[in-house]
Amino acid sequence: MIRFVPIVMLAALVAAVPADAQSKFYEGKTVRIVVGFSAGGGYDTYARAIGRHIGRHLPGKPTVIVENMPGAGSLIAANYLGKVAKPDGLTIGNFAGGLVLAQVLGQPGVEFDARKIAWLGVPARETCACALTKASGITGIEAWMAARTPVKLGGTGTGATTDDVPRILAATLGLPIQLVRGYKGTAEIRLAAESGEVAGGCWQWESIKSTWRQGLDSGDVAILLQVSGKPLPDLPKVATTTALAKTEEARQIIHAGIIVPSEIGRIYGLPPGTPADRVQTLRAAWADTMKDPEFLADAKRSKLDIDPVNGEELTRIVGDLFKLDPAIAAKLKGILK
Repeated sequence: MIRFVPIVMLAALVAAVPADAQSKFYEGKTVRIVVGFSAGGGYDTYARAIGRHIGRHLPGKPTVIVENMPGAGSLIAANYLGKVAKPDGLTIGNFAGGLVLAQVLGQPGVEFDARKIAWLGVPARETCACALTKASGITGIEAWMAARTPVKLGGTGTGATTDDVPRILAATLGLPIQLVRGYKGTAEIRLAAESGEVAGGCWQWESIKSTWRQGLDSGDVAILLQVSGKPLPDLPKVATTTALAKTEEARQIIHAGIIVPSEIGRIYGLPPGTPADRVQTLRAAWADTMKDPEFLADAKRSKLDIDPVNGEELTRIVGDLFKLDPAIAAKLKGILK
């Protein structure tokens, strides 16, 4: 017992050294969450909620700020994280998970390597949906399928949910769609739809119900389609892509091209080369934030769903995307070219 006590004390001391070193590193520092979309949209809303709380769970309690770096469907921010940002544990990137699929398919413009990014997690597994305004005249999925002219939907750029989902739906379900690209985020797409510039758009339902709540409550905006195998509890009467898809190939393409990227849609990561101890520290802070009662109450007030994926699981999901069936990958590449 006498010999055992110093060993226990030594082990505790060794374990405390890394935590103490991290506390000294983060104390007085500023951690940036770089969001690949404009202010006011779903990505920004989630990031600001996380930013208000994650600092309390980091050693040294650093200041946490959110910076918007919109452009090209968040590709600018993703490339910044993968190639430019310092790997010092002070920069967290947040961009569209669909860009990982864009790398898998070899789409142009992707300069980061998703396999080298140190993944923190995703705040919520999500389901994509298509929201259109009542003023567009398209009030149901049948009317949309029968539309004589393509329905205009807003998009933000290659690899973004707003762009990839409509293109895949047009190819697999035959929906008449004209994609109007170049918006900086979903906030701008909402404004364009409300002004009649476009009919609406397709992105995460969890974002739509939070940021477009007024339109949904007034009946000026309706959800016409959900990209899922079965209806969500809060969308029981909305058509699903599984029911509308006529072939198994179409269902597989939708699964690989929309459903899986949606599950990791609001992806958070650290620059390649970030020291392992800081990756571990940030992952622990992320996990603690996702179960923090104050954060969960804040998310509830903002109508943000929280169903997190941790860094280890996210790393596995990303790795699995690089093992995509070659035939399905070829079909997707042709659709999203």
